Amino acid sequence: MPRLNNLPHKKEARQTLRNNLTSAEAKLWSVLKSAQLQSRKFRRQHSVGEFILDFYCPQEKLAIELDGASHFTVAGNLNDAVRTDFLNSVGIRVLRFENKLIWSDLDSVLHTIASCFK
Repeated sequence: MPRLNNLPHKKEARQTLRNNLTSAEAKLWSVLKSAQLQSRKFRRQHSVGEFILDFYCPQEKLAIELDGASHFTVAGNLNDAVRTDFLNSVGIRVLRFENKLIWSDLDSVLHTIASCFK
């Protein structure tokens, strides 16, 4: 199988995204980093194929995507569907949360993520 994770030509884009997290991404990262959630290690801005995931847990093959306004358009929904289909095809489950949920109910988000652990 060809290499899919962190392709070299995506390195600069991953670094740019890591250095410019949205406020919701920064908030969620503060509770995912350093294996704080049930000892699961997450990576931020990890690429799989041509897609850069907001957060990825290799142990669980679980992607966490935070969605802002651009995702709630016809084009955004179509892009998300293509992305999710690709990730599912390589064995990665995808959880999506609206950015505002990170601020209004972070405990529920964390519970949902943890409930997907094997």
